[in-house]
Amino acid sequence: MKLSSRNVLKGTVKHMAHGQVNVEVTLELPGGQEIVSVVTRASAERMELAEGREVFAIIKASNVILGTDE
Repeated sequence: MKLSSRNVLKGTVKHMAHGQVNVEVTLELPGGQEIVSVVTRASAERMELAEGREVFAIIKASNVILGTDE
């Protein structure tokens, strides 16, 4: 797999919450941090996503918004 995105994080599917149309997928990254992605049910089925499977989170964004709690 070759991508133009530099933000590629390898992780393991920790949890999947199935909805009517989408699936919320929680990935556990090395070090224990988690990242959540929402994909269509069709995509989850096509990629054969399941808890324990290793996958890549590929992040491509034109904006990153930062905030503080001050």
